[in-house]
Amino acid sequence: MSAVGNRQMAAADAPHPRVGRAVAEPLLPRAAVHGHHPSAPAGTMAAVVRTGARAAIVAMFATWVAVAGAAEPAAAQHPDLSGYWNLSTKIPVDKAMIAALPPNTVVLEDTGAAEFPVGVYGGLKVKPKALDAAKKWNPRDDMSLSNACRAPSIVYAMQGPFPLEIFQGTELIVIKLEYFDMVRIVFMDGRPEAGEDYPHSKTGFSRGRWEGDTLVVETTHLEAATITNNGLSHSEKMRVIEHFKLSADGTALLATQELEDPEVLDNRGARFISWRKKPGEHVYPYDCDPSFALQYQSQHPEPSKEKK
Repeated sequence: MSAVGNRQMAAADAPHPRVGRAVAEPLLPRAAVHGHHPSAPAGTMAAVVRTGARAAIVAMFATWVAVAGAAEPAAAQHPDLSGYWNLSTKIPVDKAMIAALPPNTVVLEDTGAAEFPVGVYGGLKVKPKALDAAKKWNPRDDMSLSNACRAPSIVYAMQGPFPLEIFQGTELIVIKLEYFDMVRIVFMDGRPEAGEDYPHSKTGFSRGRWEGDTLVVETTHLEAATITNNGLSHSEKMRVIEHFKLSADGTALLATQELEDPEVLDNRGARFISWRKKPGEHVYPYDCDPSFALQYQSQHPEPSKEKK
């Protein structure tokens, strides 16, 4: 695990901290915030308005999804993935899901708190231009007041040690991440892939379909952002293919996340990600505080400024 990207989490299966968590926060460069402190001051009125608007939109989607789901005939019901899911690295890897991965795919073992050291990319075959950029990465550039609260894309966010909440309907599925308050909309209505003029974002454009008891989600139109937390970034050509399914007892959500990026990678990457269901829980606002970057910089001075 890199010194800069150390996620200081006691355990992925530990009860998720709420109000008052302050010290044991992930020290994540680039795509990770370094000031997730719900007990911190509320911030500017603009931030409050944005948070309130976001909450209202999510609530509206959740209500719409619930109504749409209730209208589906019982005979056509699919597995219900709805609910609060807390990331867990203690759930055994589903060997069948791994075996189903396409050829030329390497499984990245950095889910949750784990991270690769600098210069190690988990077996990904990185193209020369992207590799050169990764080698020039300086974590202090990310740990600035202007960059500390810059959100990652779903490539990195989905495997982070934070919970998510799913609202499942027939026409769309909403996945609300606590990490950076990200909200994913998965269209289930059979619409075509978005055109070139569709805007790129950190959540991209996602279409879903059911293959038996497995939800398959394909996402494109992602903004360039982190793949691994040590300088390797993907391009806007990244395509993510996810397979979600419930465990046999319904208490765990299992997923594979496949990564394809013809501008960055010569092979494919994949992660196995799993979550444990926590009935009655909900994700909380992330409340990123960029001043956390100042703490990081004081703890990691530039070599030229270190006392000899």
